[in-house]
Amino acid sequence: MSVLNQLNHELKQLTGFQSAQPTTVTLAAKGKIEINIDFTSVDSMSCSFQEIRVNVPSLSQSTYDKLKEWGQKLCQRITYLLENIGPLEYDEDAGQVLIRSTPPDQNQAGTQFYEIILSSHANGNFSLKRFASQPGQGGRTQVDLQVTHEVLRKLVDDLVDTVP
Repeated sequence: MSVLNQLNHELKQLTGFQSAQPTTVTLAAKGKIEINIDFTSVDSMSCSFQEIRVNVPSLSQSTYDKLKEWGQKLCQRITYLLENIGPLEYDEDAGQVLIRSTPPDQNQAGTQFYEIILSSHANGNFSLKRFASQPGQGGRTQVDLQVTHEVLRKLVDDLVDTVP
């Protein structure tokens, strides 16, 4: 079963789900890629989730150039989120690429942004989260990502297709 068929099946099964405690769905893609999505709410057209994690065993201890290549492909391809994303920091020693919203969403209520971390340690890993910060308060808070089923399908497909 293709990764998109698996996702469609899981979305159907979860329709009506809503909880502060997420339920994790695991999808298997080509090349032993594993995608985990922590859903907090699913209805017939949209969903909320805390995080998407992608485990890519073929990128385990890969060269830093492969990681940069993946980051660049992701930034070029994922153009349909609320903000554009772009590389913010390359850390060759740590084997990580940090990607964030460029620019973040800013309004009177505060700032919100996407954060993606690509890592080559302990398998090739991808993590997508969304954060918010409020004026006058230090730090940031993780918030749910809210997308339509169509956007989630496109995101999952793009995550798998951009793996070098």
